[in-house]
Amino acid sequence: MRILVLGSAAGGGFPQWNCNCPVCRLAWDGDPRVKARTQSSLAVSADGERWLLLNASPDLRQQIISQPALHPRGASRHSPIAAVFVTNADVDHLTGLLTLREQQPFSVFGSAYTLAQIESGVFGVLNRELVRKIPITLDSPVDAGIGLTVTPFAVPGKVALYLEGESVDVGAESETTVGLEITDGKKTFFYVPGCSDVNERVLKRLSGAELLFFDGTTYVDDEMVALGLSPKTAHRMGHVAMSGENGSLARFASSGIGRKIYVHINNTNPVLIEDSQQRASVERAGWDVGFDGMEVIL
Repeated sequence: MRILVLGSAAGGGFPQWNCNCPVCRLAWDGDPRVKARTQSSLAVSADGERWLLLNASPDLRQQIISQPALHPRGASRHSPIAAVFVTNADVDHLTGLLTLREQQPFSVFGSAYTLAQIESGVFGVLNRELVRKIPITLDSPVDAGIGLTVTPFAVPGKVALYLEGESVDVGAESETTVGLEITDGKKTFFYVPGCSDVNERVLKRLSGAELLFFDGTTYVDDEMVALGLSPKTAHRMGHVAMSGENGSLARFASSGIGRKIYVHINNTNPVLIEDSQQRASVERAGWDVGFDGMEVIL
């Protein structure tokens, strides 16, 4: 399998267009210790010809341009992108579908809840005769039709921000937030870009994996609060912090996972600074910090 990190940042990208936090300021100033990143998405292929997108970032057009493997070939209208699997209904995971509206056939896999968000409104520009929306069932393998099988499973999370009501059930395990197990029949990896808690069920599912791409939104839980950018902790936003007793660094320390890569990294996260203490602590713990254009071969 060939896996491409199309975008490694959380919603808003890095630097975020309206943010002057200490980490974004380095990017605006052109500091070489930080690299710009687009919003979260992966692409995976079993044969190098047909590709499955894991989430569709608002930056998808830019990401396609930067990846020759995703360029059209042959006929006047063509795309190697055969399907998209969406893990939740977040804006930064759905709106890239609008980039794929130019009369091109492909399939969209997702939970019934998530697919319901793209059945009306502006997503009506997706030609129903060409774009198949295929609801999945949790813990049931799905044949993506291109030599890849995907098994979705619930992870702790919450509904997308724009779907929140007066009360929010953070940590619920349902079809609103899913992780993915992807295999070509020989190799297997996991993709979990959003997760509010590394509980025992998550640990059991992921322990011993050969490769994991995991939620790296913030380094500390109150990162956004401390910077005065938001009243919400990472947990309240539906994400688990890297550090702390219950953070992903500690929880996965004895998981036996072969390679661990953080993606969906928020613009405020100091691990984006290549010589920061936080980056060093992550690397000492055996994690890689994902970046746009990163490629992994399994």
